[in-house]
Amino acid sequence: MKKFYAKSNPKETIQEHTDKLIENFILLKHLYSNIRVDWELLYEICVLHDLGKMGNKFQEKLKSKQKMVKGEIPHGWLSIAFIDYKRLKKEGYSVEEIGVIFQAIAYHHDRNYSFEIEELEAEFLELEEPASQFYYDKWKLPIPPAKKLNLRYFSIGEHTFENDYENFKKYVLLKGLLNRIDYAASASIPVEWENQFLERDLAVWKKNKGISEWNALQQFMNAHQNENVVVIAQTGMGKTEAGLLWLGDAKGFFTLPLKTAINSIYERVKDDILTEKVDTQVGLLHSDIFSRYLLDEKEYDIAEYITRTKQLSLPLTICTLDQIFDIVYRYPGFEHKLATLSYSKVILDEVQMYSPDLLAYVIVGLKYIQTFGGKFAILTATLPGIVTHYMKEEKLEFTMPEKPFITDIFRHSVCVKHRELDIQDILEHANRKRVLVICNTVNKAKEIFSALQTAGVNTKLFHSQFIRADRRQKEQEIFQDGQVGSEFEGVWVATQVVEASLDIDFDLLFTELSDINGLFQRMGRCYRKRENPAENNIFVYDGGEKKCNGVGFVVDKEIFQFSKEAIAVLGGKLLESKKMELIDEVYSYERLEGTEYNKLLQNNIDHLKDMGAYEIDKNEAKKRFRNILSVSVIPKSIFEENHRLITLYKNETNKFEKQKLWEKLKDLQVDVSAHLFEKSESKIEPLSKYKKLQILDCFYDNKTGVTRKERGKENKFF
Repeated sequence: MKKFYAKSNPKETIQEHTDKLIENFILLKHLYSNIRVDWELLYEICVLHDLGKMGNKFQEKLKSKQKMVKGEIPHGWLSIAFIDYKRLKKEGYSVEEIGVIFQAIAYHHDRNYSFEIEELEAEFLELEEPASQFYYDKWKLPIPPAKKLNLRYFSIGEHTFENDYENFKKYVLLKGLLNRIDYAASASIPVEWENQFLERDLAVWKKNKGISEWNALQQFMNAHQNENVVVIAQTGMGKTEAGLLWLGDAKGFFTLPLKTAINSIYERVKDDILTEKVDTQVGLLHSDIFSRYLLDEKEYDIAEYITRTKQLSLPLTICTLDQIFDIVYRYPGFEHKLATLSYSKVILDEVQMYSPDLLAYVIVGLKYIQTFGGKFAILTATLPGIVTHYMKEEKLEFTMPEKPFITDIFRHSVCVKHRELDIQDILEHANRKRVLVICNTVNKAKEIFSALQTAGVNTKLFHSQFIRADRRQKEQEIFQDGQVGSEFEGVWVATQVVEASLDIDFDLLFTELSDINGLFQRMGRCYRKRENPAENNIFVYDGGEKKCNGVGFVVDKEIFQFSKEAIAVLGGKLLESKKMELIDEVYSYERLEGTEYNKLLQNNIDHLKDMGAYEIDKNEAKKRFRNILSVSVIPKSIFEENHRLITLYKNETNKFEKQKLWEKLKDLQVDVSAHLFEKSESKIEPLSKYKKLQILDCFYDNKTGVTRKERGKENKFF
C-alpha cells in the first residue's frame, strides 16, 4: 500500500502518528475516566482528524518542504469528508451532535478559512484515489470520502454555539482533548503523567518535620477534597501544605499573583516535599520558565521538561493567573486549556492582590471551571467581601468555614501617623534594627532611599525598575537580610514588590497607606511568625491632609479614603481578628456598591459574559488579560556594555544555545511604564526576524535602577 506521511521532520506516516494518538487516548481515559466527554466520539475524531493529509497537495508539500502549496485547503477541512454521519445518525446522535464532530475536526488547528464550498468539494473528489490506497488495520479503513459537504451538519463560517451552550461544552471537550492528545503525539510525550506522589510525599514531609498531626486549616482542606472551598487563613498557617492536601493525588494548578512567589512555591515543593524526580511531577509556568529551569540544567532535559510543562501534561503546575484564566476570552485555540481544567483542581493563593479587572477574570473563569466539572480552592490571607458577593451572584458553589483560620499570637503593634512618610521617624527608631520601608511609588522609594543614604544610614533599594539580573540579586539579598538572626542592620526601601512574594521578617515596618488590604499584606513582612514585645513595630503614614503617593493612579481613591478612616482608630496592639473586621468593613459589597471599584468589577464581569466565542484572537486576549501598560527595554549604558553578547546571539545557529543567549539578554532588560518609555528617547536594535531590543536612553545603575534623563514623575507602583 502507498505510504502517506503526516510529518516530514522526522518522517512519520499518518498511521504512525494516529497510533500515537490512540496510545494517548487510552492513557487519558485510564487516568481520568470521569471526564464528561463522549469517549467513543473522541476516539473517532482521533482516528479521522488527519486523514485529509493523504490529499495530493499536502503530500506534495511535505516532499517539497514548502509551508503551503498553491490552492491547498487545510487538512482538517478535508478530513471531515471521512465522517460517517449516516452511521452516527443510526447510533442515535442528533444533528447538532454530529455537527460538533464536523467542527472539532475541521477546526482542530484554527478557525480561519479562505475558500468556498465548491473548492472544498473539489478537493473531496481528489481524495477518492489516495483514499482507495490507504489502509489502517486498527480501523475499518479505507472508507470512501464524501463527494459533497452535507450542509445539514456543517456550514463554513457558521456555528459559534451562541445559543447552544450544551453543544458548545461538547465541542470544547472534544476539540480540546483532541488537541491535547494530538500535541502530545507530535511531541512524543505522554498526554498526562499520573499523580502518584503528592499524598505520599506530604506524609513523608510531615514525618520528617516531626509534626504529629496537621493543623486545623490543613485538616479542613484535607476533609473537603471533593468540594470547592474558599478559606481565609493568616500568614504562617501552612497554606501551601493545606492547598496541596486538598489537591491530593488529583491533577492540579496552583496559581499565584507574582512570579517571585511562584518560583518560591515551586522551589519549596521541589526541594522540600518531593522525594523523586521533579520533571515528571511538578512544572513551573510563567513567561520566564526557561531561565528558571536553566538553574537546574544538569538534573533534566530542559527542552523536554518545558514541552511537558507547556503541554499541561504534568500532575501539578504552578503558574500565573494569565496562563490558564485567559480562557475567559474564548479565543480560537482556548479549548485545550478549558478541557484540561474540566478534570483538574485549581488553587488560587493571595486573591486579595488582584485588581478589579483580574478579579473579574477569576470569577468568570471559576464559573467555567465549575460548569465543565473542575474544582477550585481559594486560599488567601484576606478576602474582600465583594468577591464572595459576586461569586454567589454567578452561582458558584463553595464551602466556606464559619471563621477564618487565625491565631491569637500578638505580632503587630501599630502607630498611625497623620502625615506624609519622611525619614525622621526611621532615623529615630532604626538603630541596630532590621528596618523595612514600603512606598507606593518608585519615585517616593528613591526619594526616601536617597535621604537615608545622605543621613549615613546603611540603606538598600528594591523596586521593579531594575534589569532582571539585578532584580534577582536584590530578591536574594532582601531575603537573606530579612531573616530572623540575620546580621544585617539598616534599612531596605521597597515598593509593592515585597507585599506577598517574599518570606521575610523585619523588626520594624514604615509604610505609606495604600489600601487596607495592601497594608495588612505589608505588615506580613514584619514579625511574620514572631510574637511582638510591647513596643510599636508598624508605623503607617496616611498622608495627613494630602493623599499618599499613587492614590488615584495606582491606588483606588475611594478605597484609600475608606481605609484611611478605618485605621484612624488604630493604636497599639492589633490582633488578626481585628484585621479581618476592618477588611470586612472596607471591602463589603454594601460599602463599595456605588464606587468606581465596584463598577469596574461589575462591568468587566458583564463584558466577559456578553462577549461571543472567537471574537478576538489569542494575542489580543493575552494583551487584554495582562492589561499591558509597560515596555521591555534595555538601558542604553547596559546595551553598550554588552555588544559581545549581542553579536554572539546574532551569529548563533543552534536553536537551544540561541535560546540560552536570549535568556542572558532578557537578564539585561527591564519593564518600564509606557508613560516613562514615551517620554524618553529610544531606538530599536534588530536581532533577528522575530527578535529586537528596545534601547532606552536613560540613567541606570544597580543601586537605584532606571531614572529618566529628564527627571519627572515616576509613579510606577511596583
